[in-house]
Amino acid sequence: MAKKNRLKPLENDSYNEEDDLDFSDPEGFKDDISDEDLLGDLLRQRPKESDVTQNVIIIDGVPQVGPDRLEKLKSLMRKLFKDFGACIVNECFPVNNEGITKGFVFLEMKDRASAEEAVRQRNNYKLDKSHTLSCNLLTDVDKYTNVPENFETPAPQPYQDMGNVHYYLLDENCFDQFAVIYEGGAKTAIYLNSVPEPTIVEERNCWTETMVRWSPRGTCLATFHQKGIALWGRQDFKQIQKFHHPGVQFIDFSPMEKYIVTFSPTVEQRGEEPKSIFIWDFRTGQKKRSFNAERMLVWPVFKWSPDDKYFARLGENLISIYETPSFGLLDKKSVKINGVKDFSWSPTNNFIAYWIAENKDVPAKVSLMAIPSREEVRSKNLFNVASCKMYWQKSGDYLCVKVERYTKAKREKNEVKYTGIYNSFEIFHMREKGIPVDSIEIKENILCFEWEPVDNKFAIISGESPAISVTFYQVNKGHAPTELKRLEKRACNSIFWSPRGQFLVLAGLGQMSGALEFVDTKDFQVMQVTEHFMVTDIEWDPTGRYVATVVSWWGHKVDNAYWLWSFQGKCLRKQSLDQLCQFIFRPRPPSPLTPQDFKDIKRNMKKYTATFEIQDKMRSSKANKEIIEKRQKLIKMFNEYRQQTKERLNSEKQERFKLRGKDTDVGNTDEMMEEVIEFLVKKETVPA
Repeated sequence: MAKKNRLKPLENDSYNEEDDLDFSDPEGFKDDISDEDLLGDLLRQRPKESDVTQNVIIIDGVPQVGPDRLEKLKSLMRKLFKDFGACIVNECFPVNNEGITKGFVFLEMKDRASAEEAVRQRNNYKLDKSHTLSCNLLTDVDKYTNVPENFETPAPQPYQDMGNVHYYLLDENCFDQFAVIYEGGAKTAIYLNSVPEPTIVEERNCWTETMVRWSPRGTCLATFHQKGIALWGRQDFKQIQKFHHPGVQFIDFSPMEKYIVTFSPTVEQRGEEPKSIFIWDFRTGQKKRSFNAERMLVWPVFKWSPDDKYFARLGENLISIYETPSFGLLDKKSVKINGVKDFSWSPTNNFIAYWIAENKDVPAKVSLMAIPSREEVRSKNLFNVASCKMYWQKSGDYLCVKVERYTKAKREKNEVKYTGIYNSFEIFHMREKGIPVDSIEIKENILCFEWEPVDNKFAIISGESPAISVTFYQVNKGHAPTELKRLEKRACNSIFWSPRGQFLVLAGLGQMSGALEFVDTKDFQVMQVTEHFMVTDIEWDPTGRYVATVVSWWGHKVDNAYWLWSFQGKCLRKQSLDQLCQFIFRPRPPSPLTPQDFKDIKRNMKKYTATFEIQDKMRSSKANKEIIEKRQKLIKMFNEYRQQTKERLNSEKQERFKLRGKDTDVGNTDEMMEEVIEFLVKKETVPA
């Protein structure tokens, strides 16, 4: 048996259990440690009144009923609000002395996000002809009751001049810029896509912590940081704006660049003010509105109208449309649409397209709604629908709805399994009277669909490897889509149209190992068939002259590089960069030229061709470029010397006249002699 070790008393230990220990502070002691320093971590976790009040909503406009109908009223309210936060934590139905309800109700939800969602979806809810519910957060009531009586005029904000943010459009050779992140994110650089080699514009270490993004019109570059988003612009890429949002991971610009949306998925949802999603004014940097994130969030949360006047988000059986600059709900209520699954704005007009799923015997439906009138301008019922996806043509002339249909559906518990899947495409002619709809049915599996950006063609990749086909269609006014060409047995799964149309790249991404095919859709000539092994990204420049294929370190850990191609498929440059993460071209704003201007330029293209060919030859070789630059420098020096000499000659004219007695700068016509010189140009024998 093991022996127990006992502690031996210390020899010098004078402690006696019978003595009372004195823990009092010595005389003159001053306690300079605050509770925050001593127990800061615990104090920050202490409950606050707002932790409870922020979850409570007040519902006004409730029917006033007696004790005999109170349970029925409670059941109705529970049914209306049961879908928010899983359940209602607590409820209060105030009554008067006679036991009749007072017409308002207090409901405590699970958390603030559930309470806000309940207010958003049930505010202005019409219960019956005589009762419309008015829902508000309890914290909002306190805020509105404490509004000061005297209005204080806010101090005017000083004007911030952003400078010339579109200076790059003045490049005499019309070279575009592109941004790259390499060395695993340690370096970010901006290059000018010059010929024969790119020219570095700006390079910085640790410029961003994750990624970069250009604004949709190319005004600035956005970088991501732990504390928020920074915008950089002008010729020297100085910081022109910043938005404080800790933990931000996603951003989205409005189409006209008036607003920017930031989202931080890691921020704590507790608190009186939402902290997950912020909407900012792009120019002033002011926060315009904040929202809490939903549990199942799909980015972007908000979808913008093309003129930035409206933005909308999808809710359960509704679409909430907000207007700017007030950032309140349009007409103070959401659009109720039972079964709505997705929606999309027209890229040129204030139309919303949305689709509704099947519900028992009620078929699915695709509808077009005008904003702000909310008028339904067109709809079409669809049968045997599993899912839908909407594709707008860039000019807004056509809308294509890809409909995934089924022949049989089997319901198992809460899941529906479909068999016999096939596809159809519903083409809406937006510019024609009555918005006619044409249909195309394809039995094969659909891999990709893409509209031509500036014309009326679209391409579809269908089938299974190795029998993959690419089919091109054209849509004409007043006619059904017609098939133009079908390319059989292609190794591709993605379509990348040139932003100027006509040309495209068929790419095999992922398991297809980077097969590339350059096609001219004017006569459907395959200009080049090649590959860039393990390519992960493909980027067209905004002019449609060049296309870049990229092997990103984020997708593939070796052979990181970008290859630059002409639109005809000629490889112009292969540039390897260590741990290349991202490559993106700088966008250009929409051209102010009219379609007629473009036609005139194309008609007179031969006038400019000779000049362009000379410029291309000048750039073809570095040596030639250096010689030409040296010659241009010498010509410039000579012209400057000649100008200085002429100025000196003119300044000394009076002195010469005094010395010579006459103006010798003017030649004497009497002394001029005319001499005729003849030389043989051509000798020709004329037969007799």
